Amino acid sequence: MKHTIAFLFLAGCFSAAVAQPGYHVTKTFRVASPGGWDYPSVDPGSNRLYLSHGSQVNILDRGTGDSLGFIANTTGVHGIAFVDAMGKGYTSNGRLNNVTVFDLKTGAQITQIAVGKNPDWILYDPYSKKVITVNHSGGDLSVIDPATDKVVATIPVGGNALETAVSNLAGKLYVNLEDKNEIAEVDIMNYTTLNHWALGADGPTGLAIDVPNKRLFSTCDNTLVVMDAANGNVVAKVPIGRGCDGAAFDPATKLVFTSNGEGTVTVVKEVSKDKYEVAETVTTKRGARTITLDEKTHALYLPTADYEPLPADAPKGTRAKMIPGSFQVLVLERKS
Repeated sequence: MKHTIAFLFLAGCFSAAVAQPGYHVTKTFRVASPGGWDYPSVDPGSNRLYLSHGSQVNILDRGTGDSLGFIANTTGVHGIAFVDAMGKGYTSNGRLNNVTVFDLKTGAQITQIAVGKNPDWILYDPYSKKVITVNHSGGDLSVIDPATDKVVATIPVGGNALETAVSNLAGKLYVNLEDKNEIAEVDIMNYTTLNHWALGADGPTGLAIDVPNKRLFSTCDNTLVVMDAANGNVVAKVPIGRGCDGAAFDPATKLVFTSNGEGTVTVVKEVSKDKYEVAETVTTKRGARTITLDEKTHALYLPTADYEPLPADAPKGTRAKMIPGSFQVLVLERKS
């Protein structure tokens, strides 16, 4: 009788676990090619997932993970941006100090454009109709006109460790300054930096935006800082996991996601524009520190790899070695 009760209890626990709502890792896409990684991107105009991966960009079917090709000669690539109306994509090649322009249909290189020092994040701003690189080591932004694929302006921002940037879709950009612990407000139409706003937290990396509510979400050390994009006031701080390097915001579900290298995603609910609370913490995998959101399906994509165990006597701060050929993408989907 005791065994029967125990079995029923365990079965009940298992059913509850299966039925638990929220985000879960539902798929893992294996990518055999070597190299490190940075930001993934979903092309909103297609079913393609793009992965910055060492000296190339891998292109996958976002639903199945099947390989659809790759873009070569992008050494030190950090990010990918899309101008679907023109059928072109752009990669920020950090070690080459340039941008690769490629054909979205074929993946073929069209040209390369010299930009600032160590271009990191890259985005297309539909309001100004410009592609912008955030030059990590140069302290500035390079502004590219996709109609000509020429740099039309360089905007000094300040700092020596620029990270991610977002647009308010109305003429302003906001840039994380990791070394200054600030967000810079930039006028993209007049190519000027307007303000530097203190975050009150260290090491800002990932950045996302709620455009209608004018709220910026900056991922700092163990903290998500919520800032009013109209005036730079900090309106909330929420604890998150360690080692975050990416953020995403889903405007449909009002959820903020932080990808934490410790092996978690912190999901934060926007209760109101000034009230935020942790909705759940999702287990992912060590090293999964960057993220992108598919706004159509609400799926999340996080690249990572497998690592060798550290020796017991390894000095503090020693990084584990990536196992060759273990690069992968975790797909997180929501169960209701």
